[in-house]
Amino acid sequence: MLGLVVTLEVQDGKQGDFEAVFKDLMAKVHANEPDCIWYQLFKSKTSATTYTVLEQYASQDALDAHGKTDYFLAAQGGLGACLAGAPKIEVLDVVS
Repeated sequence: MLGLVVTLEVQDGKQGDFEAVFKDLMAKVHANEPDCIWYQLFKSKTSATTYTVLEQYASQDALDAHGKTDYFLAAQGGLGACLAGAPKIEVLDVVS
């Protein structure tokens, strides 16, 4: 099992567009990826342009499959148009 913490900076004024695209992606992930245990977008309480995605997958294969889905790839254009820079991605190992 592994987790990801993805921090995203969104261009000011593009938050609504970003959230709409991400909510659609999130719904598709929840409906179609049983090995994605958790996939949730959070918005910072201290910065109007900072978002964090918390993700948990059953395996590396599940994470790899997530990144290859048609809906994930299709969302990249809409999300990327809203970002103010590259995502910061931290991959975590579960402690059991």
